[in-house]
Amino acid sequence: MVSVTESGKFCVGCNYWASHAGTAMWSDWRPEVVEADLKQLSEQGLQVLRVFPLWPDFQPLTLLRTGQGRPVEMRFGEEQRPHDEAGRAGVSTEMMDRFRVFADLAAKYDLHLMVGLITGWMSGRYFVPPAFGGLNVLTDPLAIKWQVRFVRHLVRQFRDHPAILAWDLGNECNCLARLEDNTQAWNWTNSIVSAIRVEDDSRPVVSGMHSLLSGRDAIWRIQEQGELTDLLTTHPYPIFTPHCDVDPVNTIRSGLQATAQSRMYADIGHQPCIAEELGTLGPMISSEAIAADYVRMVLCSLWAHDCQGLLWWCGYDQSQLEHAPYDWHSYERELGLFRIDRSPKPVVETIGAFRRWHDALPIETLPQRLSEAVCILTQDQDQWANAFGAFILAKQAGFDIRYQYVDQPLVDADLYLLPGLRGGASYSRAFWLALEERVRAGATVYISHDDGMLSPFYEPFGLEVQTRSRRGESARFSLDSRPGEMFSLQAPFRLDLRATSAEVLGREADGNPVWTRNKLGKGEAWFMGLPIERAAVETPGGFSGESPLRWVYRDLIAGRLGHRALRQGNPQVGVTEHPLDDGRRLAVLINYSPEAQRTECALSQGWALSEVWRGERPATVEGGLHCDLGANDGLVLLLARS
Repeated sequence: MVSVTESGKFCVGCNYWASHAGTAMWSDWRPEVVEADLKQLSEQGLQVLRVFPLWPDFQPLTLLRTGQGRPVEMRFGEEQRPHDEAGRAGVSTEMMDRFRVFADLAAKYDLHLMVGLITGWMSGRYFVPPAFGGLNVLTDPLAIKWQVRFVRHLVRQFRDHPAILAWDLGNECNCLARLEDNTQAWNWTNSIVSAIRVEDDSRPVVSGMHSLLSGRDAIWRIQEQGELTDLLTTHPYPIFTPHCDVDPVNTIRSGLQATAQSRMYADIGHQPCIAEELGTLGPMISSEAIAADYVRMVLCSLWAHDCQGLLWWCGYDQSQLEHAPYDWHSYERELGLFRIDRSPKPVVETIGAFRRWHDALPIETLPQRLSEAVCILTQDQDQWANAFGAFILAKQAGFDIRYQYVDQPLVDADLYLLPGLRGGASYSRAFWLALEERVRAGATVYISHDDGMLSPFYEPFGLEVQTRSRRGESARFSLDSRPGEMFSLQAPFRLDLRATSAEVLGREADGNPVWTRNKLGKGEAWFMGLPIERAAVETPGGFSGESPLRWVYRDLIAGRLGHRALRQGNPQVGVTEHPLDDGRRLAVLINYSPEAQRTECALSQGWALSEVWRGERPATVEGGLHCDLGANDGLVLLLARS
């Protein structure tokens, strides 16, 4: 069976609603259409379908009341519930029978189902049984009681079915109701997870959430979803994600969005992560051909960064449907892998081609990539902006990062990045003491400033603040490593600094130190006085080939990549390295640009090209390789000791 939690296993698939009905597929049940859909999806190479037993269809409860609105009885409309297992759970046996037919058809066509259990929110519409209308279904005891009964009954009935791959809590359940704090989110999640596991402890439980954060004030926290579930999920649509609806979808920002967000969830949540919903959201965003380029780039990137797979949204276009949400929202109508006439779009052909290539690889799983740094996210900042900016700038500088949150135990690393520190409580005194101990023992810490109040600052960074002020114009600065160039970015605050023991590596136009390095014990403390990560993600084209900000990260990593077998300098090409058990390495190069790219790759002494597993074989030159990469595509090289 396909595994979505075993490290390195990668699956492809889509979210599925029947082609003829969308969200009305269970009430307008047409098994012959569903079978044709599943057959077609299977023939195109898909492995996993995320499917949705719509909550009010499967648990069609109405609460009957008496005087003063006092509750009396739960019924199916006016009909009494039968005195059997389904009736006691408030579940429709007719819908359960239809779901069994569906699961049998999936098994027939070798498709594996990720079942979204509490589907009360879908594509911008609220779907809740009549009994719970007006209730907060994430906190109300009555609503949770019946959710638990529904979940236990459905899982119990299908726990032995071979098509079931995993149990998903439901579709974006964090959209179902407004909560006051993360305790309420934890309690609801724990109730549903426990209901699943009491009936089936053999399959993974999938979060199904999106838009998670890690701060102490976040309601839906990455750490707590990781604590309770087995597989975390991202829904990384560029148009809906902050700082991503900026550049064309076939450029590096969109190419790395799903990867960076999925790695952030996996690293902080200590669980695998899958890009569970992803798509371009129709022809107003990109052409069909460019959508295919986009998904090829994202597939290569997710695979190379130990993410668990990609599920497109969704299987079929739904522009012919007249009911809500399809008549409400134009971006819900033309999202499919297949058009209304059932003809395939280029994107499904690209997904199928990737699966065939992946299945033919001589290794079952891709070993985890090498990483050089830990990016620590802190309180009071725009976490996603800084996490995303750091990920892309590191990639453009030739190194890889992992994530942690500031209240988690320090991950062992030689380089710690704290981008965009902001406010007066970015980190605790205890955290700083632990970090400083690592640095004094030989590690390096990097901090970029976004009006954070750092304590201590003078001694570890070798800088003394003279004054702090609000800027009236952009900050202009230069770097010693790029003589003759002057850069500019938006930075709302300025620190006037005096270097005491720090070496100044970059200055504002008036000479004010802005980029410095200081010895701290056996290690180093680097300081960037501008919020470069946030500035990069907030600037259209901020990661283009001409962007200056990557040079800061290149200064930082210089001399630290001697353990890599291959290095290159094209900022539109990302590289990951994966050590194999026999001492060889796989180098995965990905072109995050819509243009074909050539990059000159230097091989470390003792390494040579052995085989090419994807792409065009590079030309071998003295000390390296000339690598040509197709637009939005990958190149996979097997390297061996010469």
